[in-house]
Amino acid sequence: MTESLIVVVLGLLAIAGATSVAPRLGVAAPLLLVLVGIGVSFLPFVPDVEIEPHWILTVVLPPLLYSAAVSMPAMDFRREFTAIRGLSVVLVVLSALLLGLFFSAVIPGLSLAWGIALGAIVSPTDAVATSIVKRVGVSGRITAVLEGESLLNDATALVILRSAVAGAAASVSFGGVVGDFAFAVAAAVVIGFVVGHANLWFRARVADPAVNTVLGFTVPFLAAVPAEEIGASGLVAAVCAGLATGRHGPERLSPRHRLSDTENWRTVELVLEGGVFLVMGLELSAILEDAEGDLGTAVAVAAGALTLTLLIRAAYVAPLLAGLARRVDRGERRIRRAEEMQARLDEGDPEVVKRLTRRASDAETAVERFRARVRRVLADLDYFRAEPLGWREGTVVVWAGMRGAVTLAAAQTLPEDTPQRSLLILIAFLVAAGSLIIQGGTLPRMVRWVKPAPERFDPDERARLDERLALASAGMDGDRVAVLDAQRAALLDARDEGVFSAGALNAALARLDAEQIGIELRA
Repeated sequence: MTESLIVVVLGLLAIAGATSVAPRLGVAAPLLLVLVGIGVSFLPFVPDVEIEPHWILTVVLPPLLYSAAVSMPAMDFRREFTAIRGLSVVLVVLSALLLGLFFSAVIPGLSLAWGIALGAIVSPTDAVATSIVKRVGVSGRITAVLEGESLLNDATALVILRSAVAGAAASVSFGGVVGDFAFAVAAAVVIGFVVGHANLWFRARVADPAVNTVLGFTVPFLAAVPAEEIGASGLVAAVCAGLATGRHGPERLSPRHRLSDTENWRTVELVLEGGVFLVMGLELSAILEDAEGDLGTAVAVAAGALTLTLLIRAAYVAPLLAGLARRVDRGERRIRRAEEMQARLDEGDPEVVKRLTRRASDAETAVERFRARVRRVLADLDYFRAEPLGWREGTVVVWAGMRGAVTLAAAQTLPEDTPQRSLLILIAFLVAAGSLIIQGGTLPRMVRWVKPAPERFDPDERARLDERLALASAGMDGDRVAVLDAQRAALLDARDEGVFSAGALNAALARLDAEQIGIELRA
């Protein structure tokens, strides 16, 4: 018991130290923790470290993905959903299949089903790329795409892994696999959004911020566990619960509750993410011992697989970006039609008014909703025009596709009777570690070399936001909290329309929250 406590304390100190030192060294803290773990694992007095993989997949991942989804701007997620969906589903499926063919061809005696299983294991990217990209200051679109991809691709990979393992044991049909995947996602989405909204309804009625935060800690598991029990994806359910909470939290939860949530979840993220990468490095010694004389084969296969993952990703990202550019062109034509219709509406064209209101009980509300949709479409188009994704941004998206701890955890879930199981686990570890060290270590240099568009800065945005807030509270006297509530509602309306950047809206919301918390504390 004492030894376990000492290990936990030393691990927490290592996480805190790496997080503090990493920025000074110019490296990401997860990368530093992996290297520290690898070095420590070979010390003669350090015992072999083996962590039950289900702890990572069912205890660590749901809260990490939930927390990331809560902080993901819903506006950016919606705008980039085409790219996110492609990278987190289509690319993972393609990667699993092509890597499966590669593994079954180069590893003697490995069937295609087991090859696809290993391909699914090394296909999903890790969220560590987002933290590195944020630090080097690239376009907000790149960050949003990478962050959204990392929220969903783990679930896709695990569903493919489960189907491949089942296919290795018995024959399964393609239709059955597609049906299982569709059910796993659809059921998880429903469960996640129901849990997310129920969580907000209940927590809005709890006054104590500490109790509220404790309840918040249960939300990812309340979504993930029921989903897994019915065969759906617990990770997708946790992500959907997080998106619902992040989207509607400012409307339902008080500023003190949200501030408490933010600070406490930041600590949870730091400990869980750091612990996962530290353990990943510590497991190397035991993995090598299990693989015995397969190191040379594993290194060669892992090097080929890592190269292939980058080639597949590049081959997919290039047409994806071209398709996004064509989407902007179609959006411009759509804008012209909407603007023409709005002009006719302003002129009082009875045909347009009738078209908009024939299915609405309130004509004025229907017209205003149409105007809001036009404003949102215009804002979306301005967003895409201001931050286009060209080959420079595409290069960063490709190189930032790093594998991480989920790859190792998924590999360790392979059944004990898996052919050459220890070799497959070692290959997965080398792909993940090599990706983190090579791509993660050189990503800042890559960004400086290709020079993608920097994050957009609008010097007039703060003034326009302040003007919107002043209009929202015009004529209101007396109760300052009521003024802040009106201004917060105006910010949320602006968020739905997409006329301001997520960063500017979050900063303005934080200012309002800070003022309200100050008023409440003084009272």
